[in-house]
Amino acid sequence: MKPLAFRMRPRTIDEVAGQDHLTGKGKIIRRMTDAKQLSSMILYGPPGTGKTSIAGAIAGSTKYAFRMLNAVTSNKKDMEIVAAEAKMSGKVILLLDEVHRLDKAKQDYLLPFLENGMITLIGATTSNPYHAINPAIRSRCQIFEVKPLTAEDVKKLLIRALEDSERGLGNFHTEVTEDALNHFAAASGGDVRSSLNALELAVTSTPAGSNGVITISLETAEECLQKKSFAHDKDGDAHYDVLSAFQKSIRGSDVNAALHYLARLIEAGDLVSIARRLIIIAYEDIGLASPQAGARTLAAIDAAERTGFPEARIPLANAVVELCLLPKSNSAYKAIDAALADVRAGRAGEVPAHLKDAHYKSAAKLGRGIGYQYPHDFKNGWVNQQYLPDTLKNKRYYEPKATGKFEQALSGVYEKIEKRNE
Repeated sequence: MKPLAFRMRPRTIDEVAGQDHLTGKGKIIRRMTDAKQLSSMILYGPPGTGKTSIAGAIAGSTKYAFRMLNAVTSNKKDMEIVAAEAKMSGKVILLLDEVHRLDKAKQDYLLPFLENGMITLIGATTSNPYHAINPAIRSRCQIFEVKPLTAEDVKKLLIRALEDSERGLGNFHTEVTEDALNHFAAASGGDVRSSLNALELAVTSTPAGSNGVITISLETAEECLQKKSFAHDKDGDAHYDVLSAFQKSIRGSDVNAALHYLARLIEAGDLVSIARRLIIIAYEDIGLASPQAGARTLAAIDAAERTGFPEARIPLANAVVELCLLPKSNSAYKAIDAALADVRAGRAGEVPAHLKDAHYKSAAKLGRGIGYQYPHDFKNGWVNQQYLPDTLKNKRYYEPKATGKFEQALSGVYEKIEKRNE
């Protein structure tokens, strides 16, 4: 018998759960299906969120022929069979799983059929299509993001499966406690496939009591679905989304959010990414507002690397809380980017002659170093002279921020020098 998650796939668009932004009343996939005016599309999102289900539901609602292939394991001959059927019937919906892995030969074969509308492609992928899918395919498809289901959505599907005698578990005399049902709904992190298959395992592996009823307790549910999961693939989109949210939470001084995203990265065991991102944050976001943050962050990372997980979480948490609550300044980072922009735009100009290297014989004959004034020969170690090229003589890259005592002190010196140069 096929797994419960397979048997309970929606047969029509009305049975799709949790994707109201796509299949709800008046939404784009619902409108296309109702009008039977389908265009090729790419559905992307985490595993178990309903990409295949939506494709099957579209086919069930439109009554078009529906075929499933995999971009990796299916060969060109498999696609030729689908194309032949499309020629016979006039329209075939092709669900192509792992569409981001489609090679050029298969792509070139499919393109004419997508162009003439005989094959409506529904590509499914967990990768961001804007990064992973060939532009030739992407340009011919609508792109829709399929989102993880909420625990409430999953719970509705679990109840539906328990009550369905045709495809589900309705023929079993089952009682599932509320706590157990909530665990199945929440502990999969929005992965419906995991929840349904765990429920089936619980029901089919639990003996009936003396009254003939199978009772599923929270303990049984926890045994069948042991660990809460979340979408985190170190090479995938979700990984970079978590890292982005991690840095932005620290930048925004939200300690609780930053610790949440740190916990997700720790749970994924990704110490390398945590360390790299914390160092970047210390210099990009805290910067000159509290320059000692860089050294303390490095010390925390060193401690984490020496101890490893699970203890590594402790120095990492210390670093994250401190970085969140320190004053913030990106002035140095912005200053170097502004200077780089001038260099890359060809506005560098020539180094002033008095600053050029004069440590070789005959340098003076070329005018090198003549007129250079040695700051240490002057009171306070400063003398007014030009350092920037003529093309950038009055350029100002560094704009200090008054977010920390250290940079406020730097700002005072900087402004005095700027005034003297006027």
